[in-house]
Amino acid sequence: MRSTVGLELGIRLLFRGLPAAARRRLAGAPIVVDGEPLDPDLQLLLRLERMTTAGTPAAPVPRRRAHLDAATALVGGRPPSAVTSRAVVLDRNDAGPPLAARLFTPNGLATGSPLLVYLHGGGWVTGGLNSHDTVCRFLADRGRLRILAVDYRLAPEHPFPAAVLDASAALRFARTRAAALGADPGKVALGGDSAGANLAVVTAHLAARAGEPGPDRLLLFYPPCDATRRTASRDLFADGFLLTDGDIVWFRDHYIRSEAQWADPRASILLAEDLSGLPPTHLITAGFDPIRDEGEAFGRRLAESGVQVVMRREPDLVHGFVNMIGLSARCRAAVADAAAALRRSFDDRDRPDRPDRPDRPDRPDQLEWPGQLDQPGPAAEQRVRDAVDPARLSG
Repeated sequence: MRSTVGLELGIRLLFRGLPAAARRRLAGAPIVVDGEPLDPDLQLLLRLERMTTAGTPAAPVPRRRAHLDAATALVGGRPPSAVTSRAVVLDRNDAGPPLAARLFTPNGLATGSPLLVYLHGGGWVTGGLNSHDTVCRFLADRGRLRILAVDYRLAPEHPFPAAVLDASAALRFARTRAAALGADPGKVALGGDSAGANLAVVTAHLAARAGEPGPDRLLLFYPPCDATRRTASRDLFADGFLLTDGDIVWFRDHYIRSEAQWADPRASILLAEDLSGLPPTHLITAGFDPIRDEGEAFGRRLAESGVQVVMRREPDLVHGFVNMIGLSARCRAAVADAAAALRRSFDDRDRPDRPDRPDRPDRPDQLEWPGQLDQPGPAAEQRVRDAVDPARLSG
C-alpha cells in the first residue's frame, strides 16, 4: 500500500519550492470541462494524490482518519498567527456525552462579535478539530468573528443520527453561552463543509420545525443533501477529482447503517417537505465536485421556500477546497470571500438602511453564479474521462 510519504515530499518540493508558472507547466495541459478550466494548482495536486492509497475506500477507517489529518496539515498552509484558540467543553442537557470544542478569536477582536459554530467535513467518519484547525483560524481572521469548532462523534463507532444530535447540542450551547464566549447572542451562525455543512443545515431545519431558536445565519460549503439519488455531476465527476463515487458510497455506508434511513431528512435534507423558516444562507459549491448538483438543487429549494439565499459556484475548484488554502490562491480567495460575506451580512443587518439579507443580491431568491451552469451529457462525460485519463495525469 502506497504511503503518504511521496505525497508529502511532492507537496513540499513543488508547492513550497517552485513559482506558480513552473507549477502550471508541471500540471500539464489544462483540464477543461464545458468551458471551465480546473485550477492549475489543484490539477497538480491531483497528480500527487495518485501517489497514495491512504485516502481511498481501500484503506481502513483509522488509516483514512490519519491520512486526512496529515493531508490537511500539508495543504492548509501556515495558520494565521493573529488568532488565538482555547479548549472548550460543551455540556448538554440531553443524554449525549460532553463534546470537545475549540474557540478561535482574532487578536484585538472586541466582545460582541458574531460567532460561527463550525462543523468539520470528513464524511461523518473522518476529520476533527485538528484537521480543520487552519481553516477555522483563517475564517476567524478574514471574517473578524469568533469560531467555535465542534468535535462531534464519528461513525462507524457512532452511526447516524449521533452526529445530528451532537450538532443540535452544539447549537443550543452556543445560543445560551454566546456572551460567555465573547460573542453577541443575537449573531450566532452555524456552518461547515461537506458532512459538516449537511449537519449544519439539518440542525437548523430541526430547530425550525421544533420552534426552537435556530442559527441567525447558515454558511455551507458543498453540502451533501441527498443520499438516495444520483445526479448528473455525480456521474460526470465520479473519479479523478479527489472525492470519488467510491468515496461517497463508503462514507454513506459507514455513517448510515440502514438503507431505509437514506431518505430520512436528517440524512437527506433535500427530501424535507418544508424548508421554510431557515435563516439567511450562503451556500458555496465547487464546479468539479460529484455532489455539486445536489447542493445546488438544495439551494434552489431554499429559494423556492422563501429563504434568503446566496448560492455561489466556484467553477474551477474541487470538493474539499476549504482545506487547500495553503496550496491554491483560488481556494484561499473562495474561503476568504465566504468569511467576508458572513461578516458583511451581520453588519448589513445592523444598518437601518439595509434589509436583513445574507449578502449583496437585491432579491431574496437571487442566485449568484460566477460561471455558466454546466449541461452534462455524453460530450461532457467524454471530456471528463479524457481529462482524468491516468496516462495524462501521470505523464
